[in-house]
Amino acid sequence: MPATPIKLQAFLSNLPLFKEMDAPELDRIATGTREVHAMRGEVLFRKGDPCDGFHLVVYGQIKLAFTSPSGVEKVVELMGPGQSFGEAVMFTERPYPVYSQALVDSMLLHIAKAVVFEEIERDPAFARKMIGGLSRRLHSLVSDLESYTLHSGMQRVIGYLLRGEPEKGNQGAPLSVALPSSKTVIASRLNLTPEHFSRILHDLMEAGLIRVEGRSITILDLEQLRTFEG
Repeated sequence: MPATPIKLQAFLSNLPLFKEMDAPELDRIATGTREVHAMRGEVLFRKGDPCDGFHLVVYGQIKLAFTSPSGVEKVVELMGPGQSFGEAVMFTERPYPVYSQALVDSMLLHIAKAVVFEEIERDPAFARKMIGGLSRRLHSLVSDLESYTLHSGMQRVIGYLLRGEPEKGNQGAPLSVALPSSKTVIASRLNLTPEHFSRILHDLMEAGLIRVEGRSITILDLEQLRTFEG
């Protein structure tokens, strides 16, 4: 059975980049937007393919990665619902430097470069939003570089498990964390080998700080985990 088309304008209006647009503006963006359905394992684009727009994830999970000459995969980012990718490449008008693959059955919106450029010329506020999004992405990449360069593997894993958690404790109550993908993919995202990642999880379990059941990780002592050196 074919998928039911979504109301593009309604979805776009709930995204930070478009939420302040009025109906005519959303209609213009929608004319250059198409739905993309990707089955698990399907490649959306390959390194070197031309970029003619950017993607927004409606549901599912997308991996951005490249493969070294020796055949080792490096995961650059994992993109989930509401996140976008490809804007920077679109503006440089160069081919994709990575490939994109669906890790689960996914649906995305592809917004054409032409309609984006037209809206930027029409509305300076939209241009500022695009610049803001690119700035946040750059900040994230710099943070990743800092982590890979200055932080140990243990610190990277702990930081990943605690991402988005408030600085204050939760009165000692266990905290559940669901890994969004396989441990191999997460390890690559953290610039670790799968063996090193598994070893760190084992050390944290031996220290009584976490419990691991498949992709579900329970943090047993949040405050101790924050300060654990390994």
